[in-house]
Amino acid sequence: MNFETKRIAVNHLPAISRSVRKMLSVAAVGLTLAAAAVTPATAAPTEATRAGVTSVRLSADFVNALSSLNVTPAPIAPGRLMSTRRGVVASFPITAGAVDLGTVKAEIGHEGGLSLTAGSTSVELSAFIIDLAGNRPVLTGLVTVNDSLLGRVPLFDLALSSNSVSGNDDLLKVNNVALTLSQEAAAALNSVFNVTAFVPGFRIGTGSVRAILEFERP
Repeated sequence: MNFETKRIAVNHLPAISRSVRKMLSVAAVGLTLAAAAVTPATAAPTEATRAGVTSVRLSADFVNALSSLNVTPAPIAPGRLMSTRRGVVASFPITAGAVDLGTVKAEIGHEGGLSLTAGSTSVELSAFIIDLAGNRPVLTGLVTVNDSLLGRVPLFDLALSSNSVSGNDDLLKVNNVALTLSQEAAAALNSVFNVTAFVPGFRIGTGSVRAILEFERP
């Protein structure tokens, strides 16, 4: 009985082997197709920023609000603050950063900043970073009050339309970005200047970005 059992098992080995080989072959094909389905056909590169400028045309309401609070804005070099026929424009040079050309996610750093002074109180907002990599498009900055560093704070929430961002291998363009005061910045400014006038969502201005990319050609 044991002999017969062994003989049957031996006789069935070729059939089992063929069956296993067939199953493995089918599985391999399936895995190959699955891998092809989840692998992008092309991968857009992530490029570093090397220069450029971000400009913000300040809203008349924001400029008037600062004036009514006796708060004087001034640029922190190499940032600039200029009066033009279209209003007051602040601009800041772009430094280090990175842009994913496939998803247009980006983090863009800047030099310079903006100071807000009322009496003996001076607030410096500097080292801006535009953060488009997360779920909340935002501009953050280092906040210093009378030479005492408070830290990096989300300053302005950014509202981008579906067609406001475009880019290629050499240049990233962001147009018509609405900047509004963040909840964190409103709370900080109210506390520093001892007022209640800074309200989250207050329109700061309209921004544009021109970032020159460090594209490496093959």
